[in-house]
Amino acid sequence: MNDSPGWASPGSAPSDGKEKAIPRPSDPQDGSGPTGQWSPEQPPPGQWSPPSNPGGPGARPPAPGWGGGPQRQGWAGPPPAAKPGVIPLRPLSLGEILDGSVSALRAHWRTALGFSLTVSVVTQIAVILMQRYLLPEPTSIDPNATGTEALRQTADSARSTLLSLAPVSLLSMIATLFTASVVTVIISRSVLGRSTTLADSWAEARPRVLPLLGLTVLVAVIMASIMAVGIGPGLLLGSEAGAALAFLGFAAACVVMLWLNVSFALAAPALMLERQSIVAALRRSAKLVRGAWWRTFGILALTYLLTFLLTFLVSIPFGIIAVIADGTEVSDLFGGTAPSVGWPFLIVTGIGEVIVSTLIYPFVAGVMALLYVDQRIRREALDLDLARAAGLPGYGDNTPRS
Repeated sequence: MNDSPGWASPGSAPSDGKEKAIPRPSDPQDGSGPTGQWSPEQPPPGQWSPPSNPGGPGARPPAPGWGGGPQRQGWAGPPPAAKPGVIPLRPLSLGEILDGSVSALRAHWRTALGFSLTVSVVTQIAVILMQRYLLPEPTSIDPNATGTEALRQTADSARSTLLSLAPVSLLSMIATLFTASVVTVIISRSVLGRSTTLADSWAEARPRVLPLLGLTVLVAVIMASIMAVGIGPGLLLGSEAGAALAFLGFAAACVVMLWLNVSFALAAPALMLERQSIVAALRRSAKLVRGAWWRTFGILALTYLLTFLLTFLVSIPFGIIAVIADGTEVSDLFGGTAPSVGWPFLIVTGIGEVIVSTLIYPFVAGVMALLYVDQRIRREALDLDLARAAGLPGYGDNTPRS
C-alpha cells in the first residue's frame, strides 16, 4: 500500500545500513587484546572475605535475593503483543483469524457490508433476468431409460447444466472480485487501526481490479486445463474402459486442483497489497504457503464449511417460502421433469441469495487477507513493519527484526 510501507515484499527496498544498529564491543585500549573498556591500570589484588551478618552472631540471615527483599519465583510472562487494530501483531491462531475478519466487518459495516449488499443486489437481478429469459430450460431425464439412451440423456443434462451455470458463475466471480478488492483494502487499514471510507477504499482498489480479474481467469484456465487432461483420454475412448479411465483421471485432477488452489490462495492479497503482477502474485502465494500447506488447507476448509452452513440455514427457509408463494409442488422439484417456476419463486430465492452473498463475500475475503498477514508475520516478521506503519512507540526504524 502506498501509505503503509509494511506491505512491501522482502527485497523490494534496500536494507543497507541496518547492521550499524548492532552493538559491538569496543576496541582494546592498549592494543594488547580484547579487553573491552577496562583500564590497563588496575588496583592491587586484595583479600576477599565472605560478607558478615549485619545483625550479629545470633541474628537471622537476610532473605535470599537481591537486597534481602522478597523475591518472586520464576520469570514474568512475555508482554502482550501490540494490537493497534483488529488483530494482535503476532502469529495468529485460527480463532483470531476468523474473529479478526468479523471484527473488521463489524467496525466498517457501512463500507464493507454496504458495498457487498449493492454488488449482491445488482448481481442477483442480472441472474434472475438471465434465468427467466436467456438460459435454457433444464433437460428432462427419463428414470426408466437404459443403455445408450440413458447415456445420451445424461450428456444432454450435463451440457444444459453447464450452459445454465456458466453465466451465473461468471457473474458471481465478478461480484466476488469487486467485493474482495474493497474488503482487502478495508482489512489492511483495520490491521493498522485506521478507518476508511468507501470512496477511499475504492480509489485504492480500482487500479488492481483488472489484474485481479486476470489472476482469477488464469487460475480458472489452469484448473480447466488440468481437468481436461485428466478426463479427456477416457472420454475419447468412449467405452467402459474409457469410463473407468475418465473416473481415475477425474480423481487425480481433483487432487492436483486442490493442491494448487490452496497454494494459490494468497495470490489475491499479494496482488492487491504488494502491487505484484499476476504471475509474481502466484509465485508469492506459493512461497508463503510452502511448509504450511496443511494449516492453510484446514483454515480454508473450516471457512468454507462455515459459509456452507450459513448458506444452508438461510436458503432452506427462503426456499420453502418460495415454493409456497409460487405454488410449485415439492415433488416437482425432485422429480424427473423440469419444474416451471414463476416470478415469486425467483424473487424470494433471489432475496435469500442476496442475504447470503452480502455476508459471505466480505467474510471470505477478510479471512484470506488475514491469512496472508499471518503467514507474512510468521515468515518475514511483518509485525514489526506493521507496528512502525501504525506509529506505535518503541518500533522505530532501528528496531531489529526477530
